[in-house]
Amino acid sequence: MTDGRASRHDNRTEAIMRAALDLALEVGYAKLSIEAVATRAGVGKHTVYRRWSSRGLLFLDAVLSLDTGGLSHPNTGDVVADLRETMTKAVNLLGQPPWGPLYQALIGEAQHDPEVAAALNRRFIEPQTADTLARLKAAKDQGEIAPDFDLDLAFGILSGPLYYRLLITQQPITDDYIGRVLQAVFAGMSPRPQTR
Repeated sequence: MTDGRASRHDNRTEAIMRAALDLALEVGYAKLSIEAVATRAGVGKHTVYRRWSSRGLLFLDAVLSLDTGGLSHPNTGDVVADLRETMTKAVNLLGQPPWGPLYQALIGEAQHDPEVAAALNRRFIEPQTADTLARLKAAKDQGEIAPDFDLDLAFGILSGPLYYRLLITQQPITDDYIGRVLQAVFAGMSPRPQTR
């Protein structure tokens, strides 16, 4: 592809993804159609289908094209403070537009489309999980977490309450709630005094 054609291709791809996001926010993902996206983007529906084989995969790419605002964990030497900072960023990102409703719709689509679920896991969830596990491992190596604590379990315990509120009960996730989750988890993960 020549540079001019590549640029047009990239511009069309970007216009299609922007149209998908705009329409999903306006009418909801359930009413999103390839035809409506193509019309909004000013392209034919075959142009959309050449790039994406399904509405779900188009939506996935569109949502993941949005800026996540830097969700990687700092390592200040205080694992609780570092987790609190990243959890707060994640909650702020996923709890409000545009990411919030789009991410919730994407999670819903992943329940019905194994291809979307696999791609979402590979491209978003697994990298976020790996980053959190790396921060927890560093904390364990620094003696902030008990040496025998299961870090995979720790990740599940940390993320579960947030996803539960975000996706199931839709209750607000406040700074106080994040603090209580961290306090409860770290009560179990803290190093224990050695008994003789």
